[in-house]
Amino acid sequence: MSFFPILKLDDFIASLADDVKADILAWRLNKKKAALRLREALPTLFDLSYVENAILPAIVTSVFQGERHDLPMIDLKFTKEEALPFFFWGMLYDSWEPELEKGLSVFIQGYENRGEENRRKRLYASALTPDLYRPMYGEKVVDFFDQLLSTSNANRPLMASYYDTYFDLYWDLHLGVKGEAIPDEVRQVGESFNTVLAYVNPILDIVHDNYVRVRTLRKILEDWVDARIEDMLQGKIPNPEKTFVYYWLKNGEQGPDFRREDVVFECFHNFVALSQWGNTIYQIVSRLRTDDQGDPIIGEWFKRTMESDFDQPPTSATPSNPLEEWLKKLFGHGSDSLKSPVSPFTPLDRFVMELFRTISPNDGSISLIEETGNLTPLYQRYGYIINPHSETSRDPRHWLDPNEFNPDRYLTTPTSDQIDEARAKEIGFARCPFHKISLAVKDGRNAILTNSAFGTVFGVNENQSFPVCDYAGYAPFGFGYRRCPGELLTIEFVKDFLRKVWSDKVEFKTLDIDNPERVPVGPTAVVDDNIGFVR
Repeated sequence: MSFFPILKLDDFIASLADDVKADILAWRLNKKKAALRLREALPTLFDLSYVENAILPAIVTSVFQGERHDLPMIDLKFTKEEALPFFFWGMLYDSWEPELEKGLSVFIQGYENRGEENRRKRLYASALTPDLYRPMYGEKVVDFFDQLLSTSNANRPLMASYYDTYFDLYWDLHLGVKGEAIPDEVRQVGESFNTVLAYVNPILDIVHDNYVRVRTLRKILEDWVDARIEDMLQGKIPNPEKTFVYYWLKNGEQGPDFRREDVVFECFHNFVALSQWGNTIYQIVSRLRTDDQGDPIIGEWFKRTMESDFDQPPTSATPSNPLEEWLKKLFGHGSDSLKSPVSPFTPLDRFVMELFRTISPNDGSISLIEETGNLTPLYQRYGYIINPHSETSRDPRHWLDPNEFNPDRYLTTPTSDQIDEARAKEIGFARCPFHKISLAVKDGRNAILTNSAFGTVFGVNENQSFPVCDYAGYAPFGFGYRRCPGELLTIEFVKDFLRKVWSDKVEFKTLDIDNPERVPVGPTAVVDDNIGFVR
């Protein structure tokens, strides 16, 4: 669920004098001059390297709105290679620009460079499959929520309590360390990284200060992570199988598709992906408030869900299948193979999935685009296109009730284990868009990472599939080969939160605070920390 936000500085650009604007936009001809002119126009006198490499790229970035998808996949022409808003590179590399040979994330890597058939994505996903969650990670998450929703935190701002221990959970999941074993500098990098993602605007002092702090401390973080990886390889980390890094090392074997420097990089790049857990929790509790600020429909669905056998999948399904209906409209008939599948999703799965469809904490899938044509444009710029998640999830082409909160819609939606070559041909493809292959893990499990015809990667363990809803109308985690590999881990995380809320009879409410603290909780998300709970 990795999402780097792209900022629009239209208002600031419009406020500049024409001659200043011209010098800035002609930055390719004289970058130093453009940076100096821009620096003079800023409200704060930032150091020139920051202006040149963070603010200037933000100003000359073009953002284009992509289509709402009809099918849950993205064409390979929309590449992920270096698909990161350019003004963020300085937080990842000393040179202020991409140096992928020094370590990279699968989230900024093109399909063509991930190894055979999206191998890097499969290796990354091998640490996040649902069969691992309860025995390996679940206890850590449950302990985190026990502390968060403890009596001592009642009637206090929730998000402040959340971030008191969030980085203990983060590093425990990745490397098996927490508490005093995490240096202050490592904590500071995570906090500063998340602050930049939340406030985004590089012209703001708070963004500048935290951006510079990340650059100053990142080498300390990288060395510390690498040392912990060495500890794991030397058998010095207790219960290493309860960490993400254990599976990345076992299955990637530090080979060319998942080098050791890539493991280090993923450990801190996940600041982006897991930062959205905070925003998700905040958005959920804001809807579950029992005062007049909550959403009574969602509250009633939560009650109905938790009073049922919420962890048991259904034994039968209603006969309305969105893909079946779509085929009927397209061809005048459906497919016998598509009729009324029994959903693999439990009532609690479906409730959480509907929360994600309607909240959609990740705004969209970012791709890098390039100028075309024979004429050089007047102003060179960085170009990105965003295929929207929320708008696609609420597209009336996909649902009869797109704006209603209805978890039962997932009783009959197609899943990734059902979308095979036969289904692809039913839809109208001459052949399977993404050839189905399987990658066997090397960590001791009888498990594989395979894919649907749309390219969606999912796990199979002991012949049990763990599919996702492979339907364009469910877009919060992206599409096809680009879909977030941490989707089911995140759903399990939220399920444990809701189990705790229900079992402890926790109720959320708006706190009477005159000036609540503003807390960064995710990309582009800074919220008033004025929601608490009672037990």
